[in-house]
Amino acid sequence: MQFGPNTAAWQDAEALLRRLAANEQAARRKLWRKLRALAASVPFAEDLLTAHYCALDRQTPAHVKAVLLGAIAYFIVPSDLIPDYLPVIGYTDDAAVLATAVRLVTAHMTAEHREAARRMLARLRDGK
Repeated sequence: MQFGPNTAAWQDAEALLRRLAANEQAARRKLWRKLRALAASVPFAEDLLTAHYCALDRQTPAHVKAVLLGAIAYFIVPSDLIPDYLPVIGYTDDAAVLATAVRLVTAHMTAEHREAARRMLARLRDGK
């Protein structure tokens, strides 16, 4: 399967990115609401926030943003493969989707993204 600017997969990714951008404010509210509630208990919160900051960076290429926003959307959506309310395994699928996305685009995640994520996570855990 080819993946480039003239393929259907690329056009689908660009369409997803446009739809996510259109709903950006609602998605941000849902992300922050969920993270505030779970910041201390979700072990992959720092990676999720790093993905968030990378996806919002103007220097990040569109295809990287699409991958990261897709993983973030999967975390936000309440109904997914394994329901989040299940103890112990509820966030396993979310962690797997995020880990896969991060592995695919890790070269685009900078030290600045990671530091911003650490600072925000500390604020969320402190209740600020």
